[in-house]
Amino acid sequence: MGPASEGVDRGLYMDRKEQKKKPDRKRGVKDEIKREMSTAQAIALGFAAAVLIGSLLLSLPVSSADGTWTNYLDALFTATTSVCVTGLVVVDTYAHWSVFGQGVILLLIQCGGLGIVTFTTALMVLIGRKVTLKDRLLLSASFNLDTMQGLVRFLVRVLKGTLIVEGIGALLCLPVFVPEYGLRGIWMSVFHAISAFCNAGMDIIGADSLTGYVGNVWMNLVTMLLIVLGGIGFIVWWDVLRVIHEIREGNIARRFWYRQLRLHTKIVLVVTLSLVFGGALVVFLLEYGNPETLGSLSFPVKLLASLFQSVSFRTAGFATISQKGLSGGTVIVGILLMIIGGSPIGTAGGIKTTTVAIVLFTAMATIKGDADVKVFRRTIPARTLRKAISVTLVFGTVLLTMIVLMSVLEPGSMTDIAYETASALGTVGLSRSYTATMNAAGKILILCCMFLGRIGPISMAIALHMKGHSKVDVKYPEEDVTVG
Repeated sequence: MGPASEGVDRGLYMDRKEQKKKPDRKRGVKDEIKREMSTAQAIALGFAAAVLIGSLLLSLPVSSADGTWTNYLDALFTATTSVCVTGLVVVDTYAHWSVFGQGVILLLIQCGGLGIVTFTTALMVLIGRKVTLKDRLLLSASFNLDTMQGLVRFLVRVLKGTLIVEGIGALLCLPVFVPEYGLRGIWMSVFHAISAFCNAGMDIIGADSLTGYVGNVWMNLVTMLLIVLGGIGFIVWWDVLRVIHEIREGNIARRFWYRQLRLHTKIVLVVTLSLVFGGALVVFLLEYGNPETLGSLSFPVKLLASLFQSVSFRTAGFATISQKGLSGGTVIVGILLMIIGGSPIGTAGGIKTTTVAIVLFTAMATIKGDADVKVFRRTIPARTLRKAISVTLVFGTVLLTMIVLMSVLEPGSMTDIAYETASALGTVGLSRSYTATMNAAGKILILCCMFLGRIGPISMAIALHMKGHSKVDVKYPEEDVTVG
């Protein structure tokens, strides 16, 4: 064998060695898929564990006002609605539970509103335990963030901001509750502030929620402010505060402040304001003469009640007017607002304001014949468009499926069933006096809806994010399909 052939053989041998050392791309993709799926599973299991522990505590005699054991299904339902910050209840929160039981519920609401991963990581930081890489991955996934940079600092800011807002909210509620309920009003103020900020919709006031305060401007404004602040998302807070700081420092002209906001913040603010005031206008027009809702109220109170109902539709769950008395048109509008919900990285549920905005912008771009989807002089990436459409379709499919199942398992009008199911899946908590009448099968189905409504968007976001960044793209020949 000559030198030339020896060189070739040596080259082939070296290539084979390098190929052996070279990581298998398919195996890397599988490992990443496995890791991402385990992350989603860990978050779901965290929520499930919180529900289980909460249900066991709530079933104990010490948790009930009369000192007796609570039916476990009712305790499980209450724990689920608390952790999933929904607000649908099968027993009265103010009457059935003791102060201890209400405290457990409030802790579950706070835990669910911030997120199980956020809550547990915060406890680790407080006790001085080191936050590992796995913890950071879970935290990043739970917040649906693309980076792990500055995650702990972000977490600390979220916790500080939450405690400050909830604390101020509780102080603002004191002038309303303390004169009426005495020292118990302090506990009611704290409970209400946390429940409102976390968009839970649970209260310890009475059987009729906030209907007794329909004309109380102060109570309405404080509650709506807490709901909106919790629902718009934490990253919107920091972005707005950043721009305010830049204006104070003289780095940004006041008249150009809006241009300095990030695209995410612009979309959230525009969609939120449009839904809140647009929904209020629809409620006002449809319910103006309805004697069961706004008909008997004065004109200013009608405006206030319409605005509050619009805000509450979007995952809050408090009510100042009868939900059973709402007209059919308002119920449909309410269900649409429940589906949309709040904004990403906040305490609200639903498919999120940005998701709906992206779907609408995609449709508008298609109608106009634009190749790209452009919003505020920015082009939306194709993976974001696919993600938004996928989340919307999956949520809609699950909602329709659950409504059909509820209609089979539970007697009642389709309006009540659709309203209840959308409220559960959107983690809203509004009910047309239907929750307490359900049988065991209906309670279990609604319980599943609440859990899916809280866990589904998070897990789906992780899965879609993972597939968009990990999967090897294979290009096939294009072929058109007729649609429409």
